[in-house]
Amino acid sequence: EARAIARTAGRALDLLLLLVDRGQHGLTARELSERLGAPRTSVADLLKVLERRGFVAPTADGHAWRLDFRVAQLGNAYLHEFSVREIGRTAMRELSRRTGLTTQMAVLDHSDIVYIERQDASRRRSEPHVATDIGSRLPAHCTSLGKAMLAFVPDDELERLYGSAQLAARTRNTLTTLARLRSDLAQVRRRGFAVDLEETTEGIVCIGSPILGADGRPEAAISLAGLRAGLSPAEIESLGRTVARAASQVSSVRGGTVARLRRLPAARVRRRRTRRAPAAKRSRALAR
Repeated sequence: EARAIARTAGRALDLLLLLVDRGQHGLTARELSERLGAPRTSVADLLKVLERRGFVAPTADGHAWRLDFRVAQLGNAYLHEFSVREIGRTAMRELSRRTGLTTQMAVLDHSDIVYIERQDASRRRSEPHVATDIGSRLPAHCTSLGKAMLAFVPDDELERLYGSAQLAARTRNTLTTLARLRSDLAQVRRRGFAVDLEETTEGIVCIGSPILGADGRPEAAISLAGLRAGLSPAEIESLGRTVARAASQVSSVRGGTVARLRRLPAARVRRRRTRRAPAAKRSRALAR
């Protein structure tokens, strides 16, 4: 039985590959049967199954079969992840070169993140244990990558993910309530980057920013990771602006939303101008 299932699956894939070369012209059931070397009844049954699932459809004249929308969805899904990683890899390499920190990329999978790319530090500012293996998962609520993406998901989706559960603590700094997480995500939206200040691992700081799609939803996120002892608050803020600009560039290349992140360079100029201002004025400037 297992062999029969494998044979049928292989035949279905071969059928789809035959239709790839034919475009909108398609192939008739008889032509498919001949090219597959399979009985017409078997091919007809296979076509019915594939049609119900949206992989094939009759041609305009109704005499042949062509590929349908599900195939396009599969292709787009592959190209989406591939291009995000490819475009992001260049930005990540430059980030690691400039900062001497490990750079990582992840995607959101429900309440977890999944690491899909990494560029190791070129200098010894990051230790090897800072990096996380590609393919590994972590809770989104305690990572800078996760919070960077969660900040741009719809509120009802956030409620669905965390509304009825206590957020698991990994360290004493982990945000463990939805109220605290919401407050942190609001800050992420204001400044364009998220900070994991020893919330996932003691002694480790990560600064992440989202790669946004055309609809404003997060496609992925990139982050810098380093040792807490080697990063001052001012450095963390500066690195946050750096990673946010890099993420916005990737978003722009991908045709995504970057409006919120474009304000970051202007914010940097305002901070420089207010360093010598009285404390009260400086507070008002930062509040804006």
